[in-house]
Amino acid sequence: MGEEAKTRETLSWAHSLNLEAGRVSITPTHFSKLGWKSTLILAFQSIGIVYGDLGTSPLYVLSSIFADGIHHTDDILGVLSLIIYTIVTIPMLKYVFIVLHANDNGNGGAFALYSLICRHAKVSLIPNQQREDMELSNYTLEIPSKLKGTRNLKQKVENSYFARVMLVLITMLGTSMVIGDGIFTPSMSVLSAVSGISASLGEDAVVGITIVILVFLFSMQRFGTDKVGLSFAPILTLWFVLISGIGLYNLFKHDIGVLRAFNPKCIYDYFKRNGFKQGWLSLGGIFLCITGSEAMFADLGHFNVRAIQISFSSVVFPAIVIAYIGEAAFLRKFPDQASNTFYACVPGHLYWPTFVIAILASIIASQSMVSGAFSIISQAQNLGCFPKVKVVHTSTKHKGQVYIPDINYMLMIACIIVSAAFKTSTKMSHAYGIAVVCDMTITTFLVCFIMLVIWKENICLVALFLPFGCIELLYLSSQMTKFTKGGFVPLVLAFFLTALMGIWHYVQKERYMFELNNKISIESLGKLVNKENINRMPGIGLLYSELVQGIPPIFPHFIANIPSIHSVVMFVSIKAIPIATVALEERFLFRRIELRDHNIFCCVVRHGYRDVLADHEEFESQLVYYLKEFITQETIMHEAEATTTTVEQVTSIHIDHTNENEVVRISHGYTINDTLTEEGKHSSNGNSSDSITMLRAANSYSLSSSHMEGVEKEIKFIEKAMEKGVVHMLGEAEVVANPKSSIFNKIVINYVYSFLRKNFRQMDKVMAIPRNRLLKVGMTYEI
Repeated sequence: MGEEAKTRETLSWAHSLNLEAGRVSITPTHFSKLGWKSTLILAFQSIGIVYGDLGTSPLYVLSSIFADGIHHTDDILGVLSLIIYTIVTIPMLKYVFIVLHANDNGNGGAFALYSLICRHAKVSLIPNQQREDMELSNYTLEIPSKLKGTRNLKQKVENSYFARVMLVLITMLGTSMVIGDGIFTPSMSVLSAVSGISASLGEDAVVGITIVILVFLFSMQRFGTDKVGLSFAPILTLWFVLISGIGLYNLFKHDIGVLRAFNPKCIYDYFKRNGFKQGWLSLGGIFLCITGSEAMFADLGHFNVRAIQISFSSVVFPAIVIAYIGEAAFLRKFPDQASNTFYACVPGHLYWPTFVIAILASIIASQSMVSGAFSIISQAQNLGCFPKVKVVHTSTKHKGQVYIPDINYMLMIACIIVSAAFKTSTKMSHAYGIAVVCDMTITTFLVCFIMLVIWKENICLVALFLPFGCIELLYLSSQMTKFTKGGFVPLVLAFFLTALMGIWHYVQKERYMFELNNKISIESLGKLVNKENINRMPGIGLLYSELVQGIPPIFPHFIANIPSIHSVVMFVSIKAIPIATVALEERFLFRRIELRDHNIFCCVVRHGYRDVLADHEEFESQLVYYLKEFITQETIMHEAEATTTTVEQVTSIHIDHTNENEVVRISHGYTINDTLTEEGKHSSNGNSSDSITMLRAANSYSLSSSHMEGVEKEIKFIEKAMEKGVVHMLGEAEVVANPKSSIFNKIVINYVYSFLRKNFRQMDKVMAIPRNRLLKVGMTYEI
């Protein structure tokens, strides 16, 4: 293909696109270029956010393991050795040095791994991929190819519908396990901390105080983590200093000989003395020492890999290991104190300060997991795997800090029920941990898949990672023996949430396929809008649809019910992209419908799994602003195509908001400056300062006067329509099962999905659209 032909092909593609929706110069979110000073600051901050659950585990682990008492004092050495090497193996080797590197542009968690896989393999169940999406700044695919043999695995997964379904279900299951952990962590941590006064007040009083603290904790969630985050790191740091100091005190005072537990032979002797069955059963309690390890990966988006590695290796790891060593030394001398080991080994003059700090540390641990549950549900919703809920951004500094009111109160009620039902941390330990180890096992599977398909590592290197999964399965098998003692609770909850997410995702996919198969052709649209009885109303009409291309089938129903359309009509598709976040400059992708004189556009609003949908006023402002920019760019492309100008000369024009100036750039250095009406923001009240800037930029490229007049006229028309108001048009699509479908399909769609849709928020409530600016028309989809 010749150079001129290539130019025309590119022009044809770019002719209908908003060119600013390509790559922009933004800084990645994974802090990869931070200096040591900034990294150390992040490492300190991570202590308060990431390690609350892991750091408070010494409160209850040994008490849970020795719930039936200590039968042989040497068992303490065996258990301590198992604890030490479990912490070394899973949190240290697996997470800190391997899994943290399997991040999605600095973001961790099951959905981040799945999104990473979706970018490198065609495994998404909804066929809405566009090649324009690959031009997004964070849509990174720069993974070096190391082994060609794994290409067959990738092709098999892409060609197998069953494999793609299982992949998304496994991701949902891992996510559900973390949400379940968000229920048990607050209950377990707070109950364990308050148990220090159980001897004087009794079990019922402990449960009552725990419930009061939990209600207070969840009531404070609406203020956001950012408001109280400054105190987290100092308090947790003080906690780690305190437990390590108490550990050293007990080690030198009672039995320094417990240091023999560093010899792995103690593990062998432990299993030999107790028999494999009894030793295997005790693994369920030992595993509790690493609950919270997955938070290092899930909360990675707020920090970076180096910061997590530094904080865990230099502070958390030595502190909790010393704490366990001290508790073991105390138990060697006082084996009858196993039921309340932590508080029993605290020196008398430190008891009440330790009690207060323990409660504060447990609240912080709970806060971290609850905030993590909010982030996970927000990600699931953005990827079409969870019903619509209202997501509130609680921080202007940290993009991932969100608050979900509906989920907050559901979690609060669940935590209260769990605390009241189990009453003691020992009983709760039967259930606590199963969800965590399941999530760890799923993470191991997904990372193995990434190592093969994306990293393209040698199969021998991948095989070296598999033992982590085998160890986790061993712990899981031990945990499952507690199924009837309460272990079924997190599993039932996880499978319920997975079923909920799976059904929602399935029906959303089928809805998309229905609209795709029944979309309206351009010819039919032209006949529809050109009917004599169709009136044009002033204003802008936004019709929401799942389709990223084409006219949705519900549009004729609007025309049939209300024989009029707005002076500007836009078909809007809000589309999830398998990346963490989409820059504002890249969020809106426009196309003009061929009926040019009718001012009808299509717009794909792209967002990542950590982005939060703006309220209707901000959304309308952004949408209209970038529509006007698109009109300017489109005219430049027409001019360039007419004069056979190369694409490189007009490739990039976008608004860059820096300080108080608005800079419009055309590649090769053409720049025009214009002062903004507000610092760092574009005008949204109808005046045309941004339009003038765009026109000046267009003029700098020497547009003909006729084209300049056309652009100015159309932009003024858009602004006038904006002044008349924006109307949001939503299709109340009632989804029903096809009469010929299976009974299972009818139950899922007609009853389960219908119930979810009626009891969760709709788009108008999520965006808080006023009733006087909302128009709904019903239609039935048979799938």
